[in-house]
Amino acid sequence: IGLHFFSPANVMKLLEIVRGEKTAKDVLATCIDMGKKIGKKPVVSGVCDGFIGNRMLYAYRDAADEVMLQGAAPSQIDRALENFGFAMGPYRVGDLAGLDIGWAIRKRKKEVDPKAYEEVVADRLCEAGRFGQKTGAGWYRYVAGDRKPQVDPEVEKLIETFRQEKGVAPRKISDQEIVERCVYALANEGAKILEEGIALRASDIDIVYLNGYGFPLHRGGPMHYAQQAGLFNVVRALGQFGAGSARPGAWQAAALLEKHAQSGEALK
Repeated sequence: IGLHFFSPANVMKLLEIVRGEKTAKDVLATCIDMGKKIGKKPVVSGVCDGFIGNRMLYAYRDAADEVMLQGAAPSQIDRALENFGFAMGPYRVGDLAGLDIGWAIRKRKKEVDPKAYEEVVADRLCEAGRFGQKTGAGWYRYVAGDRKPQVDPEVEKLIETFRQEKGVAPRKISDQEIVERCVYALANEGAKILEEGIALRASDIDIVYLNGYGFPLHRGGPMHYAQQAGLFNVVRALGQFGAGSARPGAWQAAALLEKHAQSGEALK
């Protein structure tokens, strides 16, 4: 069995309890009870890369990176998602956690499967030694002794160069589109996790995101929010995003999402 605590572990309430193929029921029950006793919110997860929370986070960040490539600035993306209710936007979070962590993961994956690797803007930042707050520069720049992020023209130039290399002509993007892309990407990946049996129920996924990832409490979690927005509307939006994407497969709606969108049944 695995116990996945969230950083900082003395503060964050979420505890993913990872059951293996041969995990005994009494072991699983004991760990759930232990998690409750130490004040955590335990959620059972199956085994996959990233478990529930981080696997969905990869899809969320990919959606943010794509909308940035298409024309939105990191500061606009952060602002849109913070206005939606997130504690912090993805680029502020990256600077706080350290961009070198994700860079190391991408390099590891590239070694395993070079064909699956696709360069992202964050790689260029890391190559320039911009790892976030700890180096005084990442997606933003920071004045010594002050954690307040400041928009950096150097990053804007780097993003523009990256767009030109990829042959992308930037367009004006609304805050609403940013929110829909990022939140619907979360919900779609969550539906895939449900399909695969990695999560036992949709509400478990919402508990993960409310207690470990700063999802706005009043929105009820990504799966609940998608339900409230209308699963038919979510599936339709995913199709529209895929039609204008260089990676349309990433926006393919989960079969479970399509099924419930057609039937009108709630995700459970």
